Amino acid sequence: MFGLFKKKTEEEKLQAEYEKLQKEAFELSKINRSKSDAKAAEAEAVMTKLEALRKK
Repeated sequence: MFGLFKKKTEEEKLQAEYEKLQKEAFELSKINRSKSDAKAAEAEAVMTKLEALRKK
């Protein structure tokens, strides 16, 4: 209950966005491979940001 109003950290936001993009890329891989590859590239860009944030 006390975590109800807790704000997400930048790391948590990036992790959630990465997971969302990976899921979208997987779903698109069944339909359109080129769009899936684009989503996967977006996810990798987010992961790069996340890794840079963790190194600080």
